[in-house]
Amino acid sequence: MTAPAAVRPGLAAGPGPAFTAARHRLGLVALLFGLAALAWRSTADQMSGMDDGPWTALGTFGGFLGIWVTMMAAMMLPSVAPTIALYSRMTRRRSPLSPLLFTAGYLLTWTVAGLVAFGIGGASSLFGGDALGWDHAGRWLVGVTLLVAAAWELTPLKDVCLGKCHSPLGFLLGFWREGHWGALRMGMRNGAWCVGCCWALMAALFALGIMSLTWMALIAGIIAAEKIFPRRRTATLATAALLSALGLLVLAAPGVVPGLTIPSGMVM
Repeated sequence: MTAPAAVRPGLAAGPGPAFTAARHRLGLVALLFGLAALAWRSTADQMSGMDDGPWTALGTFGGFLGIWVTMMAAMMLPSVAPTIALYSRMTRRRSPLSPLLFTAGYLLTWTVAGLVAFGIGGASSLFGGDALGWDHAGRWLVGVTLLVAAAWELTPLKDVCLGKCHSPLGFLLGFWREGHWGALRMGMRNGAWCVGCCWALMAALFALGIMSLTWMALIAGIIAAEKIFPRRRTATLATAALLSALGLLVLAAPGVVPGLTIPSGMVM
């Protein structure tokens, strides 16, 4: 005789630990995507009317830092969500705070990268002046930056960095650290690999217009595709081709590049 459902072993106890852990991971991923959506909304509000085209002025330090951190949350959280979910699965019996600290460490590394970019931009404005304007060397600098970014996509070092982001299990096992401080350090380390993978794409974003939602969305889509698409070499080749085409168009006929804001004062 079959036992009644109420007294069958395992049925009265409710969902098992595996189901609960999976539900928590789904909740974490939903939280990350929700934060990214809020960051996109906030970025759109902050950047409204600020797109001056290539090499848009970065403004004050505080203003840039606020926009940059929000941008990184919008652009990076969706693509890093699988890594954080995997880390959460590996730490489900430890502190539930660890995945959030991992995320904070990841964004902290990108914040440092933004500070470096701000310093480079400030130094360029201070020493370059009008020589780097669009109607002088600026246009050529944009084109060369895009071509350099395309070349980086084809380098072995890019492939190594992308491999850490594309298959995070090896990274997590190879750099495992316990505790809250360990979670923060692992997030920072993962962010460092991500910066190594994506710095050239970010340089391309600065070149095309750091305050442009169009270019921001394109770069974010490329980053996500490279990290998620199973054949990462195919993804990097496609990215290199796209960046090369944009670079050549900027050099030859910038007016035909869709979405590119030509800086004021430049007659096409």
